[in-house]
Amino acid sequence: MKLRRSTWFQILLTIAVLTVVGILVNNLSVNLIRTGLGLSFRWLWRPAGFALGEHPLPYQPGDSTAWALVMGWLNSLRVIACSMVLATVLGVSAGAARRSLHPLLRRLAAVYVGVIRQIPLLLQLLFWYFVAFLGLPSEPLAPLGALIRLSNQGIGILGLNLSVEFAAVLVGLSVFTGSAIAEIVRGGLDAVPTGQWEAFRCLGLSESVGMRKVVLPQALPAILPALGSQYLNLAKNSTLAIAVGYADLYAVSDTAITQTGRAIEGFLILLLSFLVLNLLINAGMQILNRIVMVPGQRT
Repeated sequence: MKLRRSTWFQILLTIAVLTVVGILVNNLSVNLIRTGLGLSFRWLWRPAGFALGEHPLPYQPGDSTAWALVMGWLNSLRVIACSMVLATVLGVSAGAARRSLHPLLRRLAAVYVGVIRQIPLLLQLLFWYFVAFLGLPSEPLAPLGALIRLSNQGIGILGLNLSVEFAAVLVGLSVFTGSAIAEIVRGGLDAVPTGQWEAFRCLGLSESVGMRKVVLPQALPAILPALGSQYLNLAKNSTLAIAVGYADLYAVSDTAITQTGRAIEGFLILLLSFLVLNLLINAGMQILNRIVMVPGQRT
């Protein structure tokens, strides 16, 4: 009986999904016929006709729209990858600080998490762009000599020159996602038995060494699944970069749609691009999860 119920449920679910897909495809066909445009991707090979504020590879407005979209894709990958690294470092540090024996560190980490998680990401991006970075003087500031140079024309770090737009998106995404990762890390650390904490302290290990070599490895199986979700959220939240003028995939696609009038094709490309990106992130996290999973937890 249970098998029959399960089979019928799957059949009904499949029918429902196919029905919804059929309705969407039918509506798309009707709208295309009504506008007389048809479905075409020839516009991808025509000159883009617009400039990009940032492009990791050579690009001119006379290049194809497809090449402009590739530049936007690379810009998105760059800010997403860098934000993942910084958000992870910040989140792990803040999460570990929440379990620190030092009251000041615990309070600072709690304030960081409590404040940042209550402010919408869009407002934070606008703050970092208009207030923090555009508010800098035109003459470069060098608080650490040649290592860091700050101005409203760009940010220089260890010889790398970052645009104000890229820096605002990078810092905003990292700080926002780092606060969520901090709570995930704290929850994972709380899942480690108290005896493990007492054991490394009895052995005379410092808090940092015990956290890094004893507690954190045991907490990873509980941390990684939720961490993957935050990485996916970060990738999707990166589309808010359009608010500060960063030429990511969404911004370039929006400009291309405006120039060509091909909204349906443009959004299809955008949806497929982020679907591929999220699938890659999810696959990477699953591989990492299998690597760190303890033998007793394998299915």
